[in-house]
Amino acid sequence: MAIRWGNYRAGEFYDELIRAANKPRPAAEEICKYLRNLSDKELEEYKTAANTAIHVMGITFTVYTEEEGSIDRAWPFDIIPRIIDKKEWQQIEKGLKQRVKALNMFIDDLYNEQRILEADIVPKSLLENSKNFLPECMGIKPKHGVWAHICGSDLVRDHHGTVYVLEDNLRVPSGVSYMLENRHVMKRVFPDMFEKYNILPVDDYPSQLYDMLSQLSPRDIEQPEVVVLTPGIYNSAYFEHAYLAQQMGAELVVGSDLVVGDDDIVYMRTVDGLARVDVIYRRIDDAFLDPEVFREDSMLGVPGLMRAWKAGNVGLANAPGAGVADDKVVYAFVPEIIKFYLNEEPLLPNVPTYKCVNKDERDYVIENIDKMVVKPANESGGYGMLIGPHATKAEREKFVRLIRRDPRNYVAQPMLLLSTAPTIIGTKAEPRHLDLRPFILSGSDISVTTGGLTRVAMRKGSTVVNSSQGGGSKDTWIVDMEAE
Repeated sequence: MAIRWGNYRAGEFYDELIRAANKPRPAAEEICKYLRNLSDKELEEYKTAANTAIHVMGITFTVYTEEEGSIDRAWPFDIIPRIIDKKEWQQIEKGLKQRVKALNMFIDDLYNEQRILEADIVPKSLLENSKNFLPECMGIKPKHGVWAHICGSDLVRDHHGTVYVLEDNLRVPSGVSYMLENRHVMKRVFPDMFEKYNILPVDDYPSQLYDMLSQLSPRDIEQPEVVVLTPGIYNSAYFEHAYLAQQMGAELVVGSDLVVGDDDIVYMRTVDGLARVDVIYRRIDDAFLDPEVFREDSMLGVPGLMRAWKAGNVGLANAPGAGVADDKVVYAFVPEIIKFYLNEEPLLPNVPTYKCVNKDERDYVIENIDKMVVKPANESGGYGMLIGPHATKAEREKFVRLIRRDPRNYVAQPMLLLSTAPTIIGTKAEPRHLDLRPFILSGSDISVTTGGLTRVAMRKGSTVVNSSQGGGSKDTWIVDMEAE
């Protein structure tokens, strides 16, 4: 037989599927029994079927290497799903909604009254040195008071089984198309499992996204013109831009397809002439969005776009300037932000975070750098960070110098013992570390995907889950055990 759960050892880590004494968790019993009864040959056939489906469906991601430039790779996928009981998920969902609501209130406050700065809950110096705070957005009041319409919050679980928010991605979070495609692949490979389990659906995300974007339309019409603005085919998330546009029935455009008229209205160039655009789901960073306001040399954006947005003639998701709350130093203040705006205790905890801008915390980080994960304030994708326990002496010394040179740019967290899940390596199931990125949509109300994108560190012992650095992915099943 292929997978012998008696030989599976997660050690000191919390395992998502297997409890102590190698017994499956209640929600994972069916899938573990199913996998145990497969032969090596059948297991290999399932893996091949999944890889074939990924190739046929054209699911790729782009990685950049110095030697080869940008190359498209097939999406790395593991056929054992991650399973979470619906009861636990409902609590996580409440915590995510609370968090995003407070973060949107925080962003709106920063660009308007700045009450939280006056109350000295968040220091003013934090804003003055923020790379993502855009003075050009001061005084703007977007519809519903929402700036980050699409948020991807990364969740991790520690060795006690506690779920933490690791970071919030509020600028242009990516990965949702892979969550949707993972489900399509699993339905092709394990159709019978979807009959045995009551797995909550994720397929309605594109229609939820379209409905939320439509709410941002300045015109009260039945079918507003929604477009997806992409930097183009060389962007690492281009597959996702094209996929979401196609799923929503929206136009996929690059900057040169759009023009802002003297009337401060955005138009799209079409074969029939100019057509008005109501909402732009932009997948371009703030700096490149409008060469009139930000980088003059940007070929990706649309001259005059900020004029049109400020005049209330176009909806932008996410709003420019939302990235001010994407800062990892701001992350350290989120529990206080929730208490300040909502007068509630946070339902989901932060990972304990040391702010290097604070002298006492900085000294502690430098003394204990061999135990710390050090992160720059505004990088993403796992770049520019130090994993202290796995770093060389020279690497740790380099980071001490970087922290001393620019303390505002760094935070540090203790190394968490991330949870694991069984992952097929050859014909065996081995524990691999993972995280989870659910997607939260905010319009007139807030909705959370049922599950999200589970990313897996495919290398033994590694905790870096980013696909650009060798990570893979699993389908995430939220299972209604009470309906079973």
